[in-house]
Amino acid sequence: MVKVGEYNKLRVVKEVDFGVYLDGEPDEILLPKRYVPDGLQADDEITVFVYHDNEGRLIATTDKPVAAVGEIAMMEVVTTNPSGAFVKWGIMKDVFVPISNQEKRMRPGDKRLVRLYIDERTGRVTGTEKIDKFLSNYELTVKELDPVDLLVYQKTELGYKVIINNTHLGLMHFGDVFAELETGDKLKGFIKTIREHNKMDVAAGVKGYAKVSADEETILTMLRDKGGYIPFNDKSAPEEIYAAFGMSKKTFKMILGALYKKRMISFTQTGTKLEEA
Repeated sequence: MVKVGEYNKLRVVKEVDFGVYLDGEPDEILLPKRYVPDGLQADDEITVFVYHDNEGRLIATTDKPVAAVGEIAMMEVVTTNPSGAFVKWGIMKDVFVPISNQEKRMRPGDKRLVRLYIDERTGRVTGTEKIDKFLSNYELTVKELDPVDLLVYQKTELGYKVIINNTHLGLMHFGDVFAELETGDKLKGFIKTIREHNKMDVAAGVKGYAKVSADEETILTMLRDKGGYIPFNDKSAPEEIYAAFGMSKKTFKMILGALYKKRMISFTQTGTKLEEA
């Protein structure tokens, strides 16, 4: 059974001029030609994201949406109407958020945290801002030191309340934060402590190496944003380093050395590579 609003691994049934049809059991699902990789042919399998198009037909794409069903993400409002609003999904279709699912009336250009779910009446992917009811620490699916995905939810007097794996709530204390965070920011982290009543403290980064300086975090952030590699190392020109990082070559080399000792980076002939798990 195909899961709408999620990634599915499907078999190619036949090729047509405008794409390929995939086995959706019982219906065939079109993967438009623009998304068909070179060499794909009948009986091959491919992982695609499946959703309803504007006419209610199931369609597949290899584009990556902002979020899948069951996930929470910051989404930008595109348009509104008397019934609700549409938010950017990152694919050829936007997601509808009914007025009844909005915390306050959405306006074009707003950026809101939205959770995606399947509407029982229409069977289509729908969004809601009312995400608290989907979050619970009653039964935990994680344990101490587990690596987790974190989504910044709210800033508090103690630190940042974060959503853990789209399921639980935790707190990242200011002492474990070395960069200003905003609601909707996503980062990797781990469970530091599970306290009474399943309250959880979390930290960013890899267990054992959560504490990094602000300058170290600047370099790590750039590495993450660039896919784990930057064309800079201790042999780069001082002016190039300053233009990219706003620091001297001496400082840059000291930071690289510290990160290397923590086994968070490695060096190549042309740059620096991220080694975080």
